[in-house]
Amino acid sequence: MSFENASVTKGLMLSIALTSITAGIFDVKHYLHFQLVPHLSKYHQYWRLFSHNIACANSSDLFLIEMLLYNAGVQIERAFGSAKFASFIVVTTMVSIVFTFLLSLMLHASRYLGSLFNYIPSGPMSVIFSLIYQYSRLVPTAYQFKVFGLGFNDKIWVYAVAAQLALSHTPSTLLPTVVGLLSGYIYRSDLLQLKGWRIPHRVVAFAEIWVKPLLGEGRALRRTNRVMPEQRNRRRTERNRATDEEDTVTTARRPRAARSQTGTPDTQVTDTPANSTEDATPEAGATGGQVMRQWMSELAGGARPSAGGVGTVRAPSESEIQMLVGMFPDVGREVILGVLQRSPNIEAAAETLLTSQT
Repeated sequence: MSFENASVTKGLMLSIALTSITAGIFDVKHYLHFQLVPHLSKYHQYWRLFSHNIACANSSDLFLIEMLLYNAGVQIERAFGSAKFASFIVVTTMVSIVFTFLLSLMLHASRYLGSLFNYIPSGPMSVIFSLIYQYSRLVPTAYQFKVFGLGFNDKIWVYAVAAQLALSHTPSTLLPTVVGLLSGYIYRSDLLQLKGWRIPHRVVAFAEIWVKPLLGEGRALRRTNRVMPEQRNRRRTERNRATDEEDTVTTARRPRAARSQTGTPDTQVTDTPANSTEDATPEAGATGGQVMRQWMSELAGGARPSAGGVGTVRAPSESEIQMLVGMFPDVGREVILGVLQRSPNIEAAAETLLTSQT
């Protein structure tokens, strides 16, 4: 899985990690947690209602939140769309802040419960559990399995990480867990008519132009569709064989000196003074050596498939040679002869010559 069509989730993961690491480096984490007494009741530090959502208390919480965002947030953003998902994050954050403050005031009326839930560690736990609620309702199961007769599905791993996050600072983390699930339910059921709200278009356009290029592209991972080992091996062998044939077979026209030097099966060149003069030229000597090396590699057999058995070369008939010469007038006769000798029939030879010309 990648960040394709999930740029908001990617930016959210990077921003939470960056703020958490920065708060740890500059030792300002004690300004981020939420505590009703005495920070709000006595010192009126209401900015803590917002600051406790921007960074995590420790590296363990950061790791769990990043895992949940990657496994659940990417799928929810692809289902919602980036604009609606960003609006969902803003709405659930504001609803969670209001509910956290109200529930803290209600629990503070009880001396026992007020002392248990007076301190809430920093971290966007309410937003994460609101996201988990959407994940449980929207994302279908991919597979099911049983362990000791108990049925489970593939979403159990996300729920296990979420449970570990909810129990990480018991009992103080139970309050943001409940608030997050409640916020997710309110958004899903649209009780407060907040589901249709969207981030302004100017903000979306600004993020598309200036913020999204900084996050980089989130292309999908390239996966092969060849899953069987025998298919891969067979296609690799065919590709290597085609490469060898393309490397050896050439469609270039040979000089006349090379043709007169190599000859044909039914003609023989006599040693005349004119021929001796042509053979003495450097071009004819180089071409003759190349043709000789080609004939030696063909007779040696090598890794090419032989027509009549191991180490043998098929002897083509004159009619086959003339037929291919008429079909491929730009190809030399010796090249056509070599292709016929390496091919089991004339159809395979014609296909090889056609492949080499494309």
